[in-house]
Amino acid sequence: MLAAVQFPSWIHPEIFPFLRGFPLRWYGLMYLLAFGLSYLLVKYQVKTQKLEYSEDDISGFFLAMISGLIIGARLFGTLLYDTSGIYWQKPWLIFWPFGEGGRFTGFMGMSYHGGFVGLLAGAIIFAKIKKLDFFELGDLVAVSVPLGYTFGRIGNFINAELWGKVSSAPWAMIFPGARLFPTSLPWVRELAEKSGLSLEGAMINLPRHPSQLYEALFEGIVLWLILWLLVRKHKPFKGFGIAAYIFGYGFIRFFIEYFREPDADLGYIIKLGNPDASIHVYSGLFNFSMGQILCFFMMLGALLFAAWRSSMLKKEASMLKQANEQRARLDSAKKKLKKR
Repeated sequence: MLAAVQFPSWIHPEIFPFLRGFPLRWYGLMYLLAFGLSYLLVKYQVKTQKLEYSEDDISGFFLAMISGLIIGARLFGTLLYDTSGIYWQKPWLIFWPFGEGGRFTGFMGMSYHGGFVGLLAGAIIFAKIKKLDFFELGDLVAVSVPLGYTFGRIGNFINAELWGKVSSAPWAMIFPGARLFPTSLPWVRELAEKSGLSLEGAMINLPRHPSQLYEALFEGIVLWLILWLLVRKHKPFKGFGIAAYIFGYGFIRFFIEYFREPDADLGYIIKLGNPDASIHVYSGLFNFSMGQILCFFMMLGALLFAAWRSSMLKKEASMLKQANEQRARLDSAKKKLKKR
């Protein structure tokens, strides 16, 4: 009996796979859905909280964030994660969606962490130019965006990319295009037998964790529910929503990375456990991927940001209190002079 789940054969990256050369893909549509849903959730908050932001303010803020996201995601994905060196040699290919051969490929190779840095930069620059409250607007976006992010991970699943590590779990899935393993290896034979797979042939495609769906659920829906139902209604200061999102995403992604296969060219960046651990199977708690390292800095940055904002607001409150006390003393002195 086959325990592993086969990737659905009817799922294709193209929306219209029967139209050759037509470049409309589900992944791109998922990005549009993500941006659109996040935009609507922000508008809902502006309306219900009666905030004084115009349609142009919100749309401009989103356009700046989306522009920064695409730039950052491509720069990180091509210059940091790609080890071929082609983008360093030919940097114009970073934002050229047709590849070297002229065939449309889209922007394959987008880094979440790079996109986040670019999004943040775009938002800060726009808010400063337009003299908008970045912390208030940032909170609105932070509690909205995880639900949209769910669609991006579903797009990864449809593309059958960014799969997880090999597993014998009943829900583990065999992805087309995943790396094949030699059946001569003992651990490969053992896992294949547990999954009910035939060992005929020299190579075999093993089932893997559907880590894209884990991320869609936990980094998307679960994180959004926490932020939307708790943080949005009970944030102690402006900017807290931003810090909560950054920390929450980093925390969840850090642990999901244990089930997601690292980039083959990078492998584990830090090996505190078994230095010869395979990137294809779970290898303990002390080997860390690039994604985990970046998530650690996200969590650390979120805590430092929250502490800084809290400290700044306390100082502002203290200065305001001192100013009010001084004003009260001056008013009292004026009244005494009038009585004389």
